[in-house]
Formats: sequence, structure tokens, C-alpha cells
Amino acid sequence: MKDKIETLREKKTEAKLGGGQTRVDTQHKKGKLTARERIHFLLDRGSFEEIGMLVTHRTTDFGMDKQVILGDGVITGYGTINGRLVYVFSQDFTVFGGSLSETHAEKICKIMELAMQNGAPLIGLNDSGGARIQEGVRSLGGYADIFYRNVRASGVIPQISLIMGPCAGGAVYSPAITDFTIMVEDTSYMFVTGPNVVKTVTNETVTAEELGGAMTHAVKSGVTHLTAANDLQAINKVKRLISYLPQNCEEKAEKLSVEIEDELRPELDNIVPEDSHLPYDMREVVNGIVDADSFLEIHKDFAENIIVGFARLGGRSIGIVGNQPMSLAGVLDVDSSRKGARFVRFCDCFNIPLLVLVDVPGFLPGTDQEWNGIITNGAKLLYAFSEATVPRVSLITRKAYGGAYDVMNSKHIGADMNYAWPIAEIAVMGAKGASEIIFRKEIQEAEDPEAVLRDKEQEYKEKFAHPYRAAARGFIDEVILPSETRRKLLRAFTMLENKVASLPKKKHGNIPL
Repeated sequence: MKDKIETLREKKTEAKLGGGQTRVDTQHKKGKLTARERIHFLLDRGSFEEIGMLVTHRTTDFGMDKQVILGDGVITGYGTINGRLVYVFSQDFTVFGGSLSETHAEKICKIMELAMQNGAPLIGLNDSGGARIQEGVRSLGGYADIFYRNVRASGVIPQISLIMGPCAGGAVYSPAITDFTIMVEDTSYMFVTGPNVVKTVTNETVTAEELGGAMTHAVKSGVTHLTAANDLQAINKVKRLISYLPQNCEEKAEKLSVEIEDELRPELDNIVPEDSHLPYDMREVVNGIVDADSFLEIHKDFAENIIVGFARLGGRSIGIVGNQPMSLAGVLDVDSSRKGARFVRFCDCFNIPLLVLVDVPGFLPGTDQEWNGIITNGAKLLYAFSEATVPRVSLITRKAYGGAYDVMNSKHIGADMNYAWPIAEIAVMGAKGASEIIFRKEIQEAEDPEAVLRDKEQEYKEKFAHPYRAAARGFIDEVILPSETRRKLLRAFTMLENKVASLPKKKHGNIPL
């Protein structure tokens, strides 16, 4: 028995070495943690239970039978984060460059199935050179097996991807399906085809960082939701993110026991400028409403004319969507609509109530927007709000014009409670534009057209550029003082805590993708 125990110990020691000390040192020189070190920092101390440590590949072609490493390039198992069960896989770049083989994929699929069956989040730490070319179609089939399970798990359990090294070719589609992607700056990249292929096909010269680095995807494509300066910071961001989420679609996020702070916030009275043409930072409104230091912004650098993120209100986890007047005056465009829709649907999947802060002058005009599908992209946001059955509360802080008023969680598309500040302007369009259309003939025939336009603009403002007509119709439930916003929202979300709503029976809707 002693010999057998010693054999097992030797095998475990061998497996923990991965590709060997030399490759581990190379990983460290690149500023990257090893696969096991990443798991160590991600999970609670001593909680990790590894599954499949002794798995090896089955390939004999190209001399692969002489290169057999225990674990086959991916570490899989389960553990806890702040006492909560999670499942994790961590690709080991020191073993065949983290390349995905048939057995490597089988290990990941096993973990995914356990996560779904037991209703716990799945976290993938990606650091891989792609499909193991020595295996041909078997490795490609392994990717498809993972993609299929990503789709099956979507909306059932939270799925989070950390990109901590290369992620190219078919490998990119698994993170793209998951709920959140976090990339490490300077050491990670994602692209379908690399710089060499791009050069050959399009004659463009581009670096891996320019083509698919963390900031490229954070700012230009929106593929990544969060970025981090290094591996450890990325891991800490995952731990914070997961604190806002429930274990699965059947549960609600944990409500923290907190001492309710002063509900009146006088500073909110002075955030929105009297001049409706002047910008202000919607983040100040958010921070003036939610629990102190609780706002976690998602997709911060992409489509900055809308902000999305998680926060806590009286210890309760909520999702926030808000127009941002500091960027493009807060208009809705292709990217902001897509960004908002994706976030709304995630919150609805996992029973996270939504707070929508509205200051929107409309949709961005122009050929670029029309030709790039502002119609279908704007419809995505409309669809997402209309489909959501979680508690939904809106606050109009200033402008709510035209179709954008409808789209931004209006009463007409199922919002539960709609508030407005006294400065709110709810109308088909701004007073100047409306006056130019309604009184065009009168203005043209006047001796002083500018004076007439000013008078008519003021007349329109007095009739429509306020929240009281909407309140009279019941489209606004209450016009409130900015300083009492937190109090009103705390009570509204408490009132809506046990909301029950369901969609008509269907296989699934057909969102305008």
C-alpha cells in the first residue's frame, strides 16, 4: 500500500508542475500568474477541489505520444468565493501553450455540466494558443462542445470569462457567449484572425494589441466589459462582480445587512443645471442615490453616452441603466442601445431589479447611424425592457424626448414605477425644434422671425416642457424633489420585492438581432 500511496503522491506532484519550472519562469517573466496561482488567488483559501488532475490526451500522431503531461493543459474543479460555491477552469499556458485538445475540452465540459446541475456560477480563466493542431477536427469538436454548453447555461447560471493571455480563432466564441468578459491589459488579446492573416488578406499592418488588445475591445468593439492592469487585479474584479449576482436564475442576489444611511440627499438638488443645454455627470446622480461606494460600472469605456452597472440600494443588489449627458448629450445610438440591451437582459435573467435614469434628447441622427442599423439596434433596447419581468423603476432627471422617451423604460412598456424631477421635460421634441415645425408659416411671415420663434418656443415650453402633463395622464407616478429620490426608490424597490410577472407562453421571442 505504501508504494501505491507514494506513486499517487508522485503523480500529483508531477501534475502540479504543469509544463515544468522553465515554462513557469517564462510565464512569470511575462508578468502573468500560472494557472494554479490564479485559482489560488480567486478562491477562498483551502476551498479548491480539483477534478481531472490525472487526465491525459489520447493523441499519438506527430510524436505526441512522447509528450504526455498530466492534466492536459487545463485545471478544473470547484471551490468557494466568500463562502459561495463556484466552478472554475484555468487554462495552463505552460502545457502545450494551453492549447485545447479533445480531453482538455472534456474536462471543461464536465465542469460546465456540474455548474448547471448544481446552480452555481462558472468562471473561466482563458490563456490558450487555440486548438491543438495535432488533433485536427477533434479539437475543433471540443470547442463546439463548449460553445453548446455555454448556450445551454446562458440565463441559468452566471458565466464569467477572464482573458489572461492569448484567445484567438474559435476560442473567442465561448467568452463572447458568456455574461461578462474581463481582459488583462498588455498580456491578453482576442481576435478571430491574427495580424499575419489580416496582412495577407487585407494588406493591413496591425499589431496584436491594436487588433485585439484589452483597450481595443474595451473602447472600440465593446467585446470586453472590464479591464485590469494585471492578473491579480482582474481576479479581484471578478470577486467584486460576483458579489452582486445570485447563484442562478432561481435565486435572488444576497441582500446585505446594512445600516440605512440618511435617506435625504440635498446634494441632488444642485446636480442638474438650470440651462437644459449644459451637461452634467449622471454618475453623480447614481452616487447620490445608491449605498456609499457600491456602484460597479460595466462597459465604462464603450458607448459612453449610456452608463450601466451594479450597485446596492439599502443593501439590495440593483442594475442601473442611465443616459450620460456628458457624452453626445446622452442620445441613444447604435452602440449605446446594444450595450444597454445586453445589460438589461442579463439583469432580467438573474432577478436583479432595474433602476433607469433618463435624460435623453432622442436618437442620434445621421447616415452613419441609419446605415449601421439604428432601427434594429434601438429596437433591441426597447425589446429588452419590454421583455423584462424584474422590478423596474424609472426616474426622469431632465429630458425625455420622442421615441427615446418610450424606449427608456417608460410606463407604456411595463415599468412599475416612474418618477420625474420637477425640471423634467417630457415631449415629442425640444421646444425650439417643435416651434419651428408647428409655427413655420407664422414665423416665415413675421417681420421679426427670431422674436416670434422665441415667443413660440416659450409658449411650447410652458405647455409641454415639464412633467405635469405626463403626470396628469398617469404616465409619471409622482413628481419628486431630487433630495428625496433615495427615500422614494428605497420604498419603491421594497414594495416591488415580491413582484410576480410572466411572459406569454412561447418557445422564445425573436429579438431583432
